[in-house]
Amino acid sequence: MYHSYMMSKVIVISGSMGSGKSTVLAEASDLLAARDVVHAAIDLDALGIAHAPEEAPRDLTYRNLASIWENYAAVGVRRLLLAAAVESRAELDRIQHAIPDSAVVVCRLKARLETMRQRVSMREPGMLREQFVARVAELDTLLDRAQLEHFSLANDDGSVTAVARELLTRAGWI
Repeated sequence: MYHSYMMSKVIVISGSMGSGKSTVLAEASDLLAARDVVHAAIDLDALGIAHAPEEAPRDLTYRNLASIWENYAAVGVRRLLLAAAVESRAELDRIQHAIPDSAVVVCRLKARLETMRQRVSMREPGMLREQFVARVAELDTLLDRAQLEHFSLANDDGSVTAVARELLTRAGWI
């Protein structure tokens, strides 16, 4: 097992639904890979897709994150890109607990409400489309109130590569 006492570095890519978290996550990961920077990239939403019994722990998503991070850390990964709409200090604390000994930087992606609603409407063709579209403004307001980001980036009409590069630059990774 690989052990290192280096502090891990985490960039949390936050933002409302449709702000581009998953897209920027993937592009930032590609930019790091092109530079041969060892890292992992996780979309936190994917770790919580389940219809679990009512008695299941409410922090299951963060338990999943801790388990996956342990595996990455065991092979020497010390950088993590994480897409997650962090609505509260408690959620950010759960992330920091799941990734011990880490320096966490939160970047909030912002876009016009109409842009985010259109993106969500396009990607969510199923039965919950209207609920998801309605959640865009609600989540955006919650994120405004929480003010957990270290910096924010506009992600409306620009190049995803430029946004991802700015994210990594502002976080001090490149």
